[in-house]
Amino acid sequence: MASPTTSSEKRVPSVIAVINAERCTGCEACREVCPSHCIELVEVARRTGGAHPWCEVDIERCIGCRLCVRLPRKRSDRYELKICPWDAIEMMPVDYLPQAVAQLEGPAEFLAQGRPRLVAAATRLLARRTSASPPADPAT
Repeated sequence: MASPTTSSEKRVPSVIAVINAERCTGCEACREVCPSHCIELVEVARRTGGAHPWCEVDIERCIGCRLCVRLPRKRSDRYELKICPWDAIEMMPVDYLPQAVAQLEGPAEFLAQGRPRLVAAATRLLARRTSASPPADPAT
């Protein structure tokens, strides 16, 4: 029996889903279609009262399938295909992922806790992708 693949052994996809916490309402539509179950609902009590829910992608578990953005059906009706009604999800190339998550916007609670954690995860993912890449051909 083969051993399960660890996150450090799996192939790093070329793009990763990133959710902008500022636009996300926490409706969880993206969670319903995610085959890798890498999207979690985050709900933080705000200092001003109430709570702000939003969804967040565990970028080290994302497989880059793009299903959280749109369903692979008829290409004629863009509204039928759309998963997130607020355009809060973007597929980001892994090569630019640390810079992209460092610029994410959102509530103060996200900026203080979530963004630094996502930047660290994005940096680890980029390092894994870089170390897994074949060396450049010196003849070219």
